[in-house]
Amino acid sequence: MTKVELYKSRLFVTIIHLCALGQFAYGLYYSHFEIQRSYKLKTTASRRLVPDSLPQKVKFLSYWCLIIQALYYIVSLVNDFVGTNELAPKRPPAIRQFKDWLMATLAFPVALNVGVTFWSLYAIDRELVFPKVLDPVFPSWLNHILHTNIVVFIVLELFTSYRAYPKRSKGLTGLTIFMGAYLVWIHIVKHYSGVWVYPVLEVLQLPQRIVFFVAVIGFTLALYLVGEFLNNTVWAKEVKLAKRKSN
Repeated sequence: MTKVELYKSRLFVTIIHLCALGQFAYGLYYSHFEIQRSYKLKTTASRRLVPDSLPQKVKFLSYWCLIIQALYYIVSLVNDFVGTNELAPKRPPAIRQFKDWLMATLAFPVALNVGVTFWSLYAIDRELVFPKVLDPVFPSWLNHILHTNIVVFIVLELFTSYRAYPKRSKGLTGLTIFMGAYLVWIHIVKHYSGVWVYPVLEVLQLPQRIVFFVAVIGFTLALYLVGEFLNNTVWAKEVKLAKRKSN
């Protein structure tokens, strides 16, 4: 078996899915239970900044992204065992169709959006996204699960598992609805709490915030196209060969 055949083999792909699901599921568990136990012993500032309940956690796109990644790898594992990972199945089962749609429409573009946006703002001024006061109560490994590993594993998934992208208009529409709903959600949170979810929004004036929101949505939609392009490029030869054999 060649190196290419190895990393695209069913066993290797299943192991990757298990590793990804394990850490993302544990990240959800730890952020929901363990942080609540530890932050109460810390400073008042730490208590104020650390989300200590589910309603507070779902304010953040990072948390939604982690849920999407965990769901995607659950679906992927189910597909590994009862579905199919064939490149061009004549009648793909429903679980495979859902897996392909979830990866293309949400899992890939949202993960890259979260990772790139977070670390870009972090490099400019970490206080805008992850204040230093959180360091004693929010472990660095959990931060990397939320903002680094989501990108690493979803890119690895792109190169180890082929997915049939949905019609572009449908995929972009689904992603736009999700991102639009999230922007509406953070405005609802601001209306009732009086505080923006992200510190960076506090320092932006209204025109700047509008530009920022448009840029975020535009960037996310561009990431969808990047994922589609990479998927078609990486798997072009294999898909062409598989279609020839099936004819």
